[in-house]
Amino acid sequence: MKKIGLFFGSFNPIHIGHLILANYILEHSDMQELWFVVSPQNPFKEKKSLLHDHNRLDMVQLAIKNYQKMRASNVEFSLPTPSYTIDTLTYLQEKHPDYSFSLIMGEDNLGSLHKWKNYDLLLQNYQVIVYPRIFGEDISSSPNMTQLKNHHNIHKIDAPIIELSATEIRDMIKSGKNVRPMLPPEVFEYLDGSSFYK
Repeated sequence: MKKIGLFFGSFNPIHIGHLILANYILEHSDMQELWFVVSPQNPFKEKKSLLHDHNRLDMVQLAIKNYQKMRASNVEFSLPTPSYTIDTLTYLQEKHPDYSFSLIMGEDNLGSLHKWKNYDLLLQNYQVIVYPRIFGEDISSSPNMTQLKNHHNIHKIDAPIIELSATEIRDMIKSGKNVRPMLPPEVFEYLDGSSFYK
């Protein structure tokens, strides 16, 4: 049974924080591969700052090309929108019955997990790897959070906290600031030669 971790996100753009986290999880768990699942644009939302699906996928592929255990996945591009995590997991499990999938999420998402589609089914059938995030007191003390932290399928890891945000990177690019240290070199080159986020 091959163990795969799924890291969902818009990766708009993928930055070194994502890679540091992904690498930490691979090195400190029994996961054999980690897939970056690039979320497609929600057709009901107009997001001017969101690059086209394929540009974001290209950047993920460039960023991870030297990491043997990381993959870029466009699985959600062909699934009905809006994409629900449970539907993607179900689809992947049917497609790869010999793989065991885990979900990777930030601790701040635990507080709203009870609002996710079929979240109970998700917790029943899949391991959830939770990495630390800095967030407000109101989330950490919510009853949902306390209850979920003790769930047998939720595993908290002590990954380094990297407060890098894609939004901040986009804003810096827009105002002509240097973002080179925040991006994998290949992603920096890709963006530097384009009008993306400008």
